[in-house]
Amino acid sequence: MTAATAAAPPLAGTAVRAAGDAPPLRVAVSRLRALGCAVEEEPGGTAPPGLAGRLRLEGRGAGCDIAWSEPGAGLEDERAVQAACGLAHLHGRARGGPRFLPVDYASVCAGVLASQAVAAAALALDRGGPALRASVSVAGAALLAVAPYAAAEAAARRKSAPGPGPGTGTVPGQPPPFRSADGVRFEVETLDADAWLRFWEALGAPREAIAAGWAPFQRRFATAECPLPAALFAVTAALPFADTARTARACGVGAVPLRPPEEVRERAPESPWRLGPTGPAGALPPVPPPGRGPLAGLRVVEATNRVQGPLAGLLLTLLGADTVRVEPPGGDPMRGVPPLAGGLSARFAALNHGKGAVEHDLGTAAGRRAAAALAAGAHVFLYNWPPGRAERFGLGADGLAARAPGLVHVHADGWAGEEPAPGTPATDFPVQAHGGVAHLLADGAGPAPSLVTLTDVLGGLLAAEAALAGLLLRSRAGTGARARTALVDAARLLRAAGRGTAHLPRTGTPAAADPVAAAAAFPAAFTTVHGVALPRAPWTFAPAGGGSGR
Repeated sequence: MTAATAAAPPLAGTAVRAAGDAPPLRVAVSRLRALGCAVEEEPGGTAPPGLAGRLRLEGRGAGCDIAWSEPGAGLEDERAVQAACGLAHLHGRARGGPRFLPVDYASVCAGVLASQAVAAAALALDRGGPALRASVSVAGAALLAVAPYAAAEAAARRKSAPGPGPGTGTVPGQPPPFRSADGVRFEVETLDADAWLRFWEALGAPREAIAAGWAPFQRRFATAECPLPAALFAVTAALPFADTARTARACGVGAVPLRPPEEVRERAPESPWRLGPTGPAGALPPVPPPGRGPLAGLRVVEATNRVQGPLAGLLLTLLGADTVRVEPPGGDPMRGVPPLAGGLSARFAALNHGKGAVEHDLGTAAGRRAAAALAAGAHVFLYNWPPGRAERFGLGADGLAARAPGLVHVHADGWAGEEPAPGTPATDFPVQAHGGVAHLLADGAGPAPSLVTLTDVLGGLLAAEAALAGLLLRSRAGTGARARTALVDAARLLRAAGRGTAHLPRTGTPAAADPVAAAAAFPAAFTTVHGVALPRAPWTFAPAGGGSGR
């Protein structure tokens, strides 16, 4: 195997025929071309009736249909999907009423899911499995994005599982961004209550406003609202941004200006997944009897937290992989975050159901050895630690090379070296601000990040796509792989898609459903556990000759 062969895109030489010209199809085609596919578009750009697009592997029978929604739902565009599936409700919650995302967010997510389906079908063929035809919908992608909110809110409404839900902020107020005396709009971020206190005290904010603001600020990832006291906005409005940014750095807080897309100068990586070969690898195991998904027979070990990493692991699990989480002694703290359902955080369950878990203390040599042995026995090792931590634990690609040269390492990162300042937290809202997404979402109130975790969810989809790319590289080039995706990649993909039309007024759009109502309206997309809806696989797979399966 030559170096050139190892560096080739994993689907080089694969031909795909595409029919359609809707946004999700265009996104899927761009992702498949990055994987190395030669994509030939059907003349006229017309999708088959009822579909937003169709993809077929030439001569193999496998492929993916992209629909707007399940049959009979009557959804035929992005705006209708955002309304019916809860996105418009969530995006507008912080500002008092439904608001449509001015980007084709559900369509972009569906396009990535479709490219994943084609990649997974190609991998199944490589492993001796049947030709699989998949289907995915734009509505299914939207429901996947709102699933953690739907699960938490359903659990919060049940008397047996009290806990914070939407609308429970204890103070009146408005959401970020903040505005400085010299007109700079900016986000702040910290996950540390002490840093929050130091920062606002240093700026001269009243102690009662600092205390009242912490809970809604901390919960905004889970509630899609953030009512902060007016006194905090008054403090920042009286200071130049440079002074606030200097104080933030001294206190360990991120202060990130909102940048318009035209000012974002980040260069796209050569590979969307920063994919590269590692050591020589043997063949992947064959696909077991059908019915368990195209990744059946493969093992994933993940060390992740919050949203992006767990969602990536969930997608691989829903594709059929056997996934095991590495958690600290006592388990992931997110397991106990209310509201609970069946003794487990409903939001955690929405992102992690179907996975196994083991506890290892990576602060000890014994814990690191145990984790290394577990990862070395897997096909994919997925983590979203800050850069350098895997290497310090001896769990990076070089540290595991001797024991597991064929392992696919996937780092679900945040900034990927594109942070606005050293130490800036790599979380969703600062990435939306710095990556131009906030300006894409601008409406009459001006630019502002959505309090829906847009880049976290899309970033999770990209990390799962990276795992499939790495597995294809191993299958076709006989080498292990390392990949690194980041939240900034999700922002880049949204910038590339640009503003859509969903936000423009029109008649005939369904009323905006809240996440719980959306889950109830699409029961096929969810499974009910302990009274709450948890997401099913967003794809369906069936043998090309007939039958069905997930």
